Amino acid sequence: MVSTKTLIAASLLGVFIATGCAVSNTYTEEELGLRKTDLYTEKTTVGDRTSYSKVAAGESKVIPRSFENAPPMISHDVEGMLPITKDANACTGCHLPEVAVAVKATPMPKSHFFDMRTQKMLTHMSEARYNCSACHAPQSANEPLVVNEFKPDYRKPNGAARSNLLDTLNEGVK
Repeated sequence: MVSTKTLIAASLLGVFIATGCAVSNTYTEEELGLRKTDLYTEKTTVGDRTSYSKVAAGESKVIPRSFENAPPMISHDVEGMLPITKDANACTGCHLPEVAVAVKATPMPKSHFFDMRTQKMLTHMSEARYNCSACHAPQSANEPLVVNEFKPDYRKPNGAARSNLLDTLNEGVK
């Protein structure tokens, strides 16, 4: 038979669950999304125009990485540099390691000279890495729609500026 204490505890639990389910917040349609318009005007809603940096390459300020080994954002104007193809890649003109130091650009990391399939270092940039804009994107100068409270935790002091992907690639893999 069920004890009185068990019956009272189950009843109280039932009351708490019922009370929690009965309380519901309601939101207006304007509060549902980031655009702050009702759902019926979605077809006519136009987002803010995106504004990108017009600072020339070599004059821009390096943007810290969002998290350890995140692809860095492009901090300079990319007008005339896109699209990137295997035969036309303006990025390598400044970011190849042998050139980067002289022009004060961020050098491409070792991971761009590593073949993931064969697990071997290459003497040239991996052909899988030629499309820079697949991972790297220009930073928008627009104000964020939502406040970002994320604080990255880098394991090395230069983690916001440099990649250590090849050193940590197989961490936790057995």
